[in-house]
Amino acid sequence: MKTTSPQIILCTLNARYIHSAFGLRYLYANLGELKSQTILKEFTIHERPIDVVEKLLESKPKIIGFSVYIWNVTEIGETVAILKQVAPEVIIVIGGPEVSHLPDKPECVDLADYIIKGPGEISFRVLCEQILNGQKPLNKVIEGVAETLDKIASPYEFYSDEDISNRLIYVEASRGCPFKCEFCLSSLDKTSKPFELGAFLEEMDKLYQRGARNFKFIDRTFNLKVSTSVAILEFFLERMTDNLYLHFEVIPDNLPEKLKQALMRFPKDSLQFEIGVQTFDPEIQGLISRKQDNNKTKENLLWLREHTGAHIHADLIFGLPSDTLDNFGKSFDQLVALNPQEIQLGILKRLRGAPLNRHNEDYQLVYSDTPPYTILTTKDISFTEMQRVKRFARYWDMIANSGRFKHTLPLILGIEDPNENSSAFKRFMQLSDALHNTEGSTWKIALPRLYKLLYEVVSDELAIPEEQMREYLEKDHQRTKQKGSLELILNARKNNKQGKANKRQMNHAS
Repeated sequence: MKTTSPQIILCTLNARYIHSAFGLRYLYANLGELKSQTILKEFTIHERPIDVVEKLLESKPKIIGFSVYIWNVTEIGETVAILKQVAPEVIIVIGGPEVSHLPDKPECVDLADYIIKGPGEISFRVLCEQILNGQKPLNKVIEGVAETLDKIASPYEFYSDEDISNRLIYVEASRGCPFKCEFCLSSLDKTSKPFELGAFLEEMDKLYQRGARNFKFIDRTFNLKVSTSVAILEFFLERMTDNLYLHFEVIPDNLPEKLKQALMRFPKDSLQFEIGVQTFDPEIQGLISRKQDNNKTKENLLWLREHTGAHIHADLIFGLPSDTLDNFGKSFDQLVALNPQEIQLGILKRLRGAPLNRHNEDYQLVYSDTPPYTILTTKDISFTEMQRVKRFARYWDMIANSGRFKHTLPLILGIEDPNENSSAFKRFMQLSDALHNTEGSTWKIALPRLYKLLYEVVSDELAIPEEQMREYLEKDHQRTKQKGSLELILNARKNNKQGKANKRQMNHAS
């Protein structure tokens, strides 16, 4: 992706450096003769927009194309605003999910010169050709042209050696999704279409030969066509190394025997499955057009944990239409019982163009006006309850999903006690509320402080003996090889208690 005199810059702001802009590489791959006049520049949302502008203008481009998503729309909007102030002659083109559902639009749409809605591989090239030839289109909004997959140039050769060494390598064996879950933009797809398998595996082999070992498949339903899934798994099994890591999104109720046999052959922790459960409530599933066999989902999750070494990342969504705090807790408890390594508690977000927006009025879905447009309240969930679950999710990440408290977590959730019948959700919510009351924050809690907080709060709030908490925390402290003495951290509690007692005595005496 080198050029001596670039006229076009393809740009985005990634959430983190480790991410790579897969969509921009597709645009670049399909630019034809314009590739020699184009460069790709990636930044992160943590960089100052004014610094991004300075770096973009160093090349004196005529056209800058931005890829806009829910996580970078604010920062790209600020960047485009500065560009229009200091270099109004530069043509700004924006595309991506966040600007493809007009008239529902973010502010950057008004600042840009052109907006490409939907697929951009063909439309962006045509637009650039017109602009550079002095034939600027009169219409600001351009409908993207959806080309058949066999006519779209592959992007994989445009991952640099630095990308392969330091970034996630995104790949896709198919596009689209046949399911109609209303909270997801993939519900707008008519179906799922596969890339030609032989050509795809050739590209994967090239990446592998160049040193790629971390492949993140973005297929919405990797295990939709099992014969293809097995062929891809067999491909990687033949190339298995200690550092090969594969990430797939899978539908949880479709694990036929042939697929199970392939999965069982992978070494521990070489696979990660992102499994969207979202809710176990059949009525909510029907309301949002989600088809899911709950019994089969539970059966398959248990099978994956018992018979494979795959890391399971399971998702739940809080804030769906008609859901309540107590009802969400029931889904959470059912998922905890299935023992995935991670449970991602997502708070519902308003996606532009998502069919779920049809429920906004009936269920009084109120979202934040600022990205990522997180839901604030619903007809059945108060703002206070929403805030409590947001804190719950943050503490859950710190304590459960971090993997640092594998011994202590079952004690907290009541799993350790066979006579304990209370809800894991209610117990962790009790802990979450108490942690927030103590700290007043869910951020910037150092690990030693977290150990001390758990020792104090769990012992007090959940009536767990201090000696037992100390024993389990010590196991986790040793297992994760933390520096320093846990004894010194925990003993500080006794000093604090004694200090408070002495202070009370002094106040009483005075």
